[in-house]
Parts: sequence; structure tokens; C-alpha cells
Amino acid sequence: MTTTTAACFAAWLIPGAGHFYLKRRKRAAVFFTAVSILFIVGIALDGKLFGLEAGFFGLLRFVADLAIGLPYILAKLAGIGQGDIRSFGYEYGNTFLYTGGLINMLLVLDCFDIAQGRKS
Repeated sequence: MTTTTAACFAAWLIPGAGHFYLKRRKRAAVFFTAVSILFIVGIALDGKLFGLEAGFFGLLRFVADLAIGLPYILAKLAGIGQGDIRSFGYEYGNTFLYTGGLINMLLVLDCFDIAQGRKS
């Protein structure tokens, strides 16, 4: 496994881990904290972690949530993140979860650029 592949996989699996692997410790701590807070707040607001559903938007929701990595997988296995559509925070929670995943996607791309030497 190349350094780039390992960094990108680590970055997806655990937010900030790719930067930690590339010896960007402060960035790793900030990114881990930011994505973790988005995930925790999203779950606390009764957001739903979507599985693969029919339709284009079902696919987009699934990809955005799955991009959070290991927190998504562990929460789904534990039965956390079922969401409560009657809750006032449901849509806000979903938005926090989507945002955490989408930011983590950008962090994977940032790791790729750093590992390739395109960014110092």
C-alpha cells in the first residue's frame, strides 16, 4: 500500500487520521475535533444516518453519511442514529451529519494533495 493510499484510507476511516499519518499533528487534531463535533451534534439532534435507499437523493444521503467513516459504521452497528422525524431537530441533525461527511471528503482530498507533494 502506497503512502498516498494509506493516508487517504486513514483519512476516510477516522477523520484527521490521514493528516496524523502524514505528520500534520495539529491539523489532525483540529479536523478530528471538528468532524466529531458535527457527528455528535447531528446524532444529539435526532438526525438519521441513512443507509442505501432507492433514488438519486437516497444515494446522495448515503454517500454523505458514509463519508464520515468509522463513526458512521460503529453507530449503524450500535443502532444509533435512527432519527426521529417528529423531533424539532431532525432536519438540523441530518444537516450536521451530511456536513460532517462532506467535510471529511474534502479532508481526504487534502491528504491526497499533501501525500502527492502538491501541497506543503
